[in-house]
Amino acid sequence: MKMNDELRIPQVGLGLWNIKGQSEMANAYNWALEAGYRLFDSAQAYGNEEVLGRAVSAGKVPREEVFITTKISTSNMGHGLPESFDESLKKLRMDYVDLLLLHFPMTITRRISWPLMEQIYASGRAKSIGVSNYTIKHLEELLAGCKVKPAVNQVELSVFLQQPELLDFCKQQGIVVEAYSPLTRSQRVNDPVLVEIAKKHDKTPAQVMIRWCIEAGTVPIPKSSHHDRIIENIGVFDFELDADDMKQIAGLEEDFRTGWDPTHVE
Repeated sequence: MKMNDELRIPQVGLGLWNIKGQSEMANAYNWALEAGYRLFDSAQAYGNEEVLGRAVSAGKVPREEVFITTKISTSNMGHGLPESFDESLKKLRMDYVDLLLLHFPMTITRRISWPLMEQIYASGRAKSIGVSNYTIKHLEELLAGCKVKPAVNQVELSVFLQQPELLDFCKQQGIVVEAYSPLTRSQRVNDPVLVEIAKKHDKTPAQVMIRWCIEAGTVPIPKSSHHDRIIENIGVFDFELDADDMKQIAGLEEDFRTGWDPTHVE
């Protein structure tokens, strides 16, 4: 998928939240490469940039053929952002990341942070820059004063948290939406509606949930460290949801969140 900076982001990625150990990371990374993934989503707050860096260095695919994301943690936003990013690059064993995000719209420090992100972008050490957990009001504030428009807004999105207004706004602004927790951290995967749609397509409910994210125009980044699920989660390009499927899924919306809720952050 093309971003507004003319670079491309893969259509599905592997979320790396809560993958901490070196062997677990190496296995997940290599299984994902074999399955066809090229986008890997980390963050300072995940505490796994170092083990990801080792996995990438030892991997069978050259660095320039993978798309690596990290995020500036809430505690590092503000004036300490550049130094924290330098530390991230050291941990990752890289001289650039493909995508650098602000992890959350912190009330005070987000305004200081974006110009620093723009400086990193200008240096080439982040090929693309963006935000995470931003609502429409946070994006409007940013767009009113930025020199570089965010390429990506990574938010929680699933068939139970569809956020149509935010999706429309981002589409109008040319901002790619990445969908984290598209599988609701397995809390709602066995919903009867999804089970029936999955049966119809000879797929799993998880694959239906990920496919819906793709048809909504987003980039889903499901997290898993299990071999079979890593393969399952990218097996979504050989079927499409029909109009009846989409109508049924529209009825699943209930503003169900499994993580941060930024809607009331000023």
